[in-house]
Amino acid sequence: MIPKPYRQMHDQFPEYMQAYEAFAAAAAKSGPLDAKSIALTKLAISIGAGLEGGTHSHARKALEAGCLPDELRHVAMLSAPTIGFPTMMRARMWVEDVLTKAAAKESTETQQP
Repeated sequence: MIPKPYRQMHDQFPEYMQAYEAFAAAAAKSGPLDAKSIALTKLAISIGAGLEGGTHSHARKALEAGCLPDELRHVAMLSAPTIGFPTMMRARMWVEDVLTKAAAKESTETQQP
C-alpha cells in the first residue's frame, strides 16, 4: 500500500521521486546489512523520530522483508530506555495498527476460494 501523498509526489514530481528512490536504494546497498536488518533499523529510526507515518510504512516494509510480528514489537519495546515509556507505548500502538491490518488481510485472503 503506497500512501496517497507519496503517489501524488510521484505524479507531480517524477524526476525528483526517481532521484529520491535511487538515493534510498544506494544507501541500502552501501553496507553489509541484509534486508531484514535494514527494515528493522528503519523502523527503529522512525520510532525514535516520532514519525507515525514512517513507523506505519516501515512496519509494513519490515513484514514484507520477512520480519515476524514479534520482531517489530521488540523493536518498539527496545526504544523505551531511550525515548521513554509513554513514547514507546505510542510507537507500539502504531506497530500494532499495521499488524492488525496485516492479520485481517491475511485472514481475508485465506478465506477466499
